[in-house]
Amino acid sequence: MQDRPGSSLALPASRRTALKTGGAAAAALLTPQLARSQLVIAPGRVPSPVTREWAMPLEIPPVLQASPVDPSLTGNVAAGEARKVAHQAWADAPPVALYELTAGPVTHSFHPDLPDQEVWGFNGSTPGPTIHARYGEAVLVRYRNALPRGARGPGSPEISIHLHNFHSPSESDGHPDDFYPSMHLPGTFRVCHYPMRYAGYRTNPGPDGIGDDREALGTMWYHDHRHHYTASNVYKGLAGFFLAFDKYDSGDRRTEASLNLPSGPFDVPLMVQDKQFDSSGYVVFDAMDPDGFVGDKFMVNGKIQPYFHVQPRKYRFRILDGSTARVYDLQIRHNNQAQKFWYIANDGNLLPSRLEMSSVLLAPAERADIVVDFSAYPPGTELFLTNRLQMLDGRKPEKDFLRTPIQLLKFIVGAGPVADDSQVPANLRALPLSDAEIEQARRDAVRREARLGRSNGGWTINDRIYTSKPRFSSKQGQWEVWSVRNDSGGWVHPVHIHLEEGRLLSRNGRPPPPHERGRKNVFYANPNERLEILIRFRDFTGHYVTHCHNTLHEDHGMMENFEVKP
Repeated sequence: MQDRPGSSLALPASRRTALKTGGAAAAALLTPQLARSQLVIAPGRVPSPVTREWAMPLEIPPVLQASPVDPSLTGNVAAGEARKVAHQAWADAPPVALYELTAGPVTHSFHPDLPDQEVWGFNGSTPGPTIHARYGEAVLVRYRNALPRGARGPGSPEISIHLHNFHSPSESDGHPDDFYPSMHLPGTFRVCHYPMRYAGYRTNPGPDGIGDDREALGTMWYHDHRHHYTASNVYKGLAGFFLAFDKYDSGDRRTEASLNLPSGPFDVPLMVQDKQFDSSGYVVFDAMDPDGFVGDKFMVNGKIQPYFHVQPRKYRFRILDGSTARVYDLQIRHNNQAQKFWYIANDGNLLPSRLEMSSVLLAPAERADIVVDFSAYPPGTELFLTNRLQMLDGRKPEKDFLRTPIQLLKFIVGAGPVADDSQVPANLRALPLSDAEIEQARRDAVRREARLGRSNGGWTINDRIYTSKPRFSSKQGQWEVWSVRNDSGGWVHPVHIHLEEGRLLSRNGRPPPPHERGRKNVFYANPNERLEILIRFRDFTGHYVTHCHNTLHEDHGMMENFEVKP
């Protein structure tokens, strides 16, 4: 596996990769589309049907409209609701807006060359609609469950929706054990309260009462987290974007302090996923594959290899690896040459300063916000979002890059000139801790160890598979240093910690690369690698989890329950 910072150099294919893909390379001489499928097919698996490239436009999930909150609504459990306790942050953050999301069957077209088919989604689409929220304006999301009880194939009609990496009270976090049934049984919905306060607001309210704005989160996503079925339910379509704004990262609501990043139609979420299809063109999934599942078809926002017409101006792309196990090394290429762009956010968190880069390495659930300026290209120019990593199974990427990267999305530049007042400032969002404060926090921290391993076909943390009993308790406000060791051999593990962001202090004792020195909530561990993470849990009490975000690994036991106490 290459070092985490991407390089613009394409390396020759390894002998192992060449042996596994030699037949596919020969097929490339006959059918280019077939080559793009077979170059990434797992050994022994029948390839998906051939599909034409660039046969349909990119679909951008619509922004969900909110409703006013009924003034008679309280933080208590509503009649028939699948929630056990009252909202613990209601008094701090009375909600001002209500969003409705209904999980249910969706008739979906992945590609014109494949049959329309039933998958799962929210409000009739997959990915689901995007939610826009603002700090200081608390929101409710009512998640309704309209999935069929007698669902066929992988997946469970019981759900628990998690807003990934948001600072959520435990009763609204989407805990894997807090699942609830479909509409055919009592408890068909859950109301989640998202306070839209910065982490630590109760002890450090800040001048506006909502906390330290250096703790802001931006690009998030919601997805099902039902225990044992997270992989299946997300693969079937239960996922969507949730974007948070404030006075700096202000979106269309420009403020005096605004960074003026590209916004509105020029702020585009991109969910990148891989899937496998049978010979008839219907999506398939193996929920029992202990390694993790990889497919040979690549889609962006639910469409296989779409195209996107862009204006000659700056765009912000919020890229999410929404796959089960696949790791991507993404580039923007023109004439097969990697192009430079501004890397501005990691895991939804604006970095202290912009970084000029030519590639992005993303493991499942990781996000990267980049800004691409298309004004430098003549009208009609075609550029491509590409992946240059080969994964033949769910273990880990092959050592060397693909000679010909896989094209995921085509950009077509339109005619100009166009007005563009957006900017990419050199300085973005300061980090909440100085180097001296980090060193003091390390000295004061409680030490924890998480050894990632495998035992008797199951995935373990500290030699134990998941149980609903908390494995440890964390005291609110107490700094902790987690030593995460990947002892599982030939697998990679993206580790996700609920409730709070952490700081990656080191990889095998060495400082992390610049784009990983900000706040993060997914920590990618290579085989035999040791990570050191600084973290603390504030504001809310209750049960949370940490787990591998190769979602089949968490379904097969690589997850740990913990409790935050006063």
